[in-house]
This record gives sequence, C-alpha cells and structure tokens, in this order.
Amino acid sequence: MPQYAKFSLQQLMILMLSFLILIIFFPIAGSIDLALIHPWIGSHGEFYLKNNWYLDQLAHQDLKHVIIGFYSILFILWLLSFKLNRLKPKRYAFGYFFFVSMLCTIAIGILKAHSSHGCPWDMTSPSPSGFIWDFVVQNGHCFPGGHASCGFALMTGYFVYRQHQPRYAYFYLLIGFILGFAMGWTQMMRGAHFLSHNLWTLWIIWLINVVVYYITQSFYLRRHHLQIAVK
Repeated sequence: MPQYAKFSLQQLMILMLSFLILIIFFPIAGSIDLALIHPWIGSHGEFYLKNNWYLDQLAHQDLKHVIIGFYSILFILWLLSFKLNRLKPKRYAFGYFFFVSMLCTIAIGILKAHSSHGCPWDMTSPSPSGFIWDFVVQNGHCFPGGHASCGFALMTGYFVYRQHQPRYAYFYLLIGFILGFAMGWTQMMRGAHFLSHNLWTLWIIWLINVVVYYITQSFYLRRHHLQIAVK
C-alpha cells in the first residue's frame, strides 16, 4: 500500500472515532455546550460581549480580513507562477493551498446557509427567574461555525508540505488549529456559536482535506506510472 494511502486510511479511522466522540459527548446545545457558554450570559439571558469592540471588530472582522489577505496572496502567487519561472516550482503548493482552503470555507458556508440550528444569542429568553433556553428557535444558519473555518482552513498547509517540508507542515497545522479555536471561542463569547459548532467545523475541514489529499495523490501516482509505461 502506498504511503499516502496508509496515511489517508489512518486519518479516516481518526475521523470515524472523532465522529463518534462528537456525536456522543458533544451534542449541539448539549450540557458541555451550555456549561462553557454560560459564563458569557447575563442574568436575563443577554450576551453582554455580543457587541464588544475587541471581540467584534478585532477578533471577528479584522483577524478574518488578515487571513483572507493571506489567501489572496497565495492566489496571486499562483497566478504569477505562470509568468515567473522562479515561482513555477511552487505553483502546485500555492494552488493546492488556495483552492483546497477555499473549498473548505465554501463547504462550511453552504452547510451553514442551509442549517436549521440557531445561534445561542437567539436561543435565550428572559424569565422571572432569569432566563430560559429556547431550543426550537428557527432562525437557523448558525451551524457549523463559519468564522472558525477561516482559521481552521489554514491546516490545509499541513497536507501541502507534509511530505517534503515537515516544518512548514506542522507550522500550518498548529497555527490553523490555534487560530480556528481562538476565532471560534471569541464567537462563543459573543453568543454566535456553541463549542460543538466549531468542533464540527474542524472535523468537516479535516475530512475535506483527507479526501482531497487522497484523490490528488492517487491521480499523481497513476500519472507517474503511465509516464513510466510510455517511456
């Protein structure tokens, strides 16, 4: 079995195990979600950090724009690689990183747009004793976590560089993991998402990367064998 196939099989086993863990221990709006989001809720059910400037502007808007800028640079470098010979050897890396990252964020966006799950800030209602949760709210469009996907998609770099530049690979794996969770956590503090929303975002993005990696590596290996056969 080729090395990439062994790696992909291992990752699929991890994905199946983590799928069961998410289903069993992290149900959407389950006890863990409610416990972790409770510190950010006021006495009458309001999320008092919803409009906090640091969380809304810096952590939500500005950080997202910085990461989008990074993706834009990847796309520009990919385009320039068709004109500049010194960039040609890196064309595949630039293109793979950009297009697979975009596939991840677009997939999350589509799932979110068609989701019936509401945002936490739409699910609390004042009551005489404080507030209650309304778990049948139909506003929807809050699952999975769109903001976190922008950070988690950086983990695509792990698949780009894992074979030939492992330091870069682990850098992007770590930075994507940290930024994804940080961006997801700030949205939790604002009341936009539960932890489970962001965990599922991570799971979906990793699944997409594993599948795309397997397909592209299979295609490359077949093409390589055909070239050898022709020679």
